[in-house]
Amino acid sequence: MVFSLLPNPDAIVTDPVPDASRRTFLARLGTLFTIGLVSRSGPAAGWDEPPPLAAPVWASHPARSPQPHYTHSPGPRSQIEPRITNLNAAILHYLGGLYRSGQLARNERTAWLVYDFTSGRYLVSINANLAYQSASMIKPFIALAFFNKVREGKLQYTLYNRRRMEAMIQHSDNQATNYFIGLLNRTSARSGPAEAEHTLKQRHPGIFRQTRIVERIPSGGRSYRNRASATDYHRFLYALWHEQLPYSEELKRLMGLPKRNRIYTNADGVARQTRVFDKTGTTARLCGDMGILVARGRNGRSYPYTFIGIIEKSRPAGNYAAWKDSRGDVIRNVSSMVYRHMRQMYDLV
Repeated sequence: MVFSLLPNPDAIVTDPVPDASRRTFLARLGTLFTIGLVSRSGPAAGWDEPPPLAAPVWASHPARSPQPHYTHSPGPRSQIEPRITNLNAAILHYLGGLYRSGQLARNERTAWLVYDFTSGRYLVSINANLAYQSASMIKPFIALAFFNKVREGKLQYTLYNRRRMEAMIQHSDNQATNYFIGLLNRTSARSGPAEAEHTLKQRHPGIFRQTRIVERIPSGGRSYRNRASATDYHRFLYALWHEQLPYSEELKRLMGLPKRNRIYTNADGVARQTRVFDKTGTTARLCGDMGILVARGRNGRSYPYTFIGIIEKSRPAGNYAAWKDSRGDVIRNVSSMVYRHMRQMYDLV
């Protein structure tokens, strides 16, 4: 099936803002954070391409911190929960506070993307078109490359392969991942990683634009060289949701298997009735999650949306466990902000 291209997520369509000057400010603000402030010295020297963002100008000048626009919605929640009418600005404001307080370091950069299937709008797009390390978030892409080969009759999805696939996606098993990369290697003269990337870009050229697959998962899981953008993850999830990929139902089943994640597990603002299809990624330099959340409305309808959150560090964290946990909590907090926004839009549970 031909994948229908989506508009550029950097052309954000958010909640209407009545004031023209404010619209201009928010447009410039979105451009600033999407393109990025490239540092020409200091921490940038430690990065692979592309270089990191410098600390935002408002990190050292609090007066310049972008302020979200709030109104109060009618009903009982209005006493305790302000209505966020520009989610992108609210998330930028939250991140600004983390940079000012040192909870995000100058050698860390982030990317965020939220797309609402119901309205067909991007609600958040921050650094969405820049390629970041993938870590284990590359594993659903490996699964898709494998399923393309199954559809072509070059590989088989046996019961054994199904169990290995569950290990790769549900338990993030690195040996299982390398097993499937090895199977892809058998189908051509290319290396396994090169064949995975070639298959994805040949079969789905509109989706994997910033994706680079160049290595198996190294011993110890220090996978720093495979890369993708938040927009690539989103386009993959969009096609998955609309069943435009081979074995879409099986991919959704695999990504929906119960596991800890950063967009639902311990995200206090996300209702427990929400279904999640996702894959996390973690190294000493990368903390991320990408997935589809299917929220439930009080009217019984489903309201799906994609959520991608990535935090990347230029050099390995000194205290890996503490860094991973704290950055995971940042992603959970942003996920909770997004759900509250969606709840105000659609009267979710």
